[in-house]
Amino acid sequence: MKKWMPFLFLMCFGVLAQAQQKKLVVAQDGSGDHTTLQSAVDAIPAFPNERLEIHIKNGTYREKLVISSWKTKLSFIGEDKDKTIIVWNDYSGKGNINTFTSYTVLVQGNEFRAENLTFQNSAGPVGQAVALHVEADRCVFKNCRILGDQDTLYTGVDNSRQYYVNCYIEGTTDFIFGPATAFFENCIIHCKKNSYITAASTPQNQPYGYVFLNCTVTASPAATKVYLGRPWRPFAQTVFLNTTLGEFIRPEGWHNWSKPEAEKTTFYAEYNSKGPGAAPEKRVSWSKQLSKKEARKLAKAEVVLAGQDHWNPRR
Repeated sequence: MKKWMPFLFLMCFGVLAQAQQKKLVVAQDGSGDHTTLQSAVDAIPAFPNERLEIHIKNGTYREKLVISSWKTKLSFIGEDKDKTIIVWNDYSGKGNINTFTSYTVLVQGNEFRAENLTFQNSAGPVGQAVALHVEADRCVFKNCRILGDQDTLYTGVDNSRQYYVNCYIEGTTDFIFGPATAFFENCIIHCKKNSYITAASTPQNQPYGYVFLNCTVTASPAATKVYLGRPWRPFAQTVFLNTTLGEFIRPEGWHNWSKPEAEKTTFYAEYNSKGPGAAPEKRVSWSKQLSKKEARKLAKAEVVLAGQDHWNPRR
């Protein structure tokens, strides 16, 4: 029996180490496993069988962070969304940077989840400057802040599914944009100037684009004339359901981006918009006011985001 003791000890130690690896702590003061987020992400194995959590202590993490496609089933859990901040300041035109490389955080690994965090691009009003760029599928963002100016949140790519719940998203022009299917529930959408909130580029054969459910759209004093959206691509889909709209929303609601042909192919719709910005009778004729039956189907994240694998983001 004694000769097996070292072997058994090593086996138990290995199991313990593997269990501990399911959770890492990032703290700038050195009290965790890592002091930077990128080093923590780099330390986890590729394509893990189980979800791994990175707990992030309060602090301002000045990093341009990449979560690669082989870093799947990863959760970021911040200590406090207002005090746990990931920030960088790249923008289109800064050296070789363009819109798609201006991100602060790039998510490519499927099944990424984030809670209690701020994603920020601090470049200011200098053009396209993405805070959060999500290309992965089956991603969930809960109780997060996404801060920037133009092009704050890029929801790429085709057939990516993303769920945002109890989040705060702010920006100036087209600050929620891209081709993904994205569902925003109980979110605050804050407009910082006269411009456009969304610029969807939904692919032609993709069944859904953007859905905003039970959200509140707010604005700074500088924003007095804001459009709900304009089509980056001709089959753009954006729907607002039970959303409270301030008086700064333009009565016509939607813009065709000087592409009148897009009026025939886009799907822009509302149901039960509330507040002074709700003006169904004044909306452009090529947008739609949904019936209760039509809205009921779109109001379910588990339907809009289901896909062929029947993903339910609330689980």
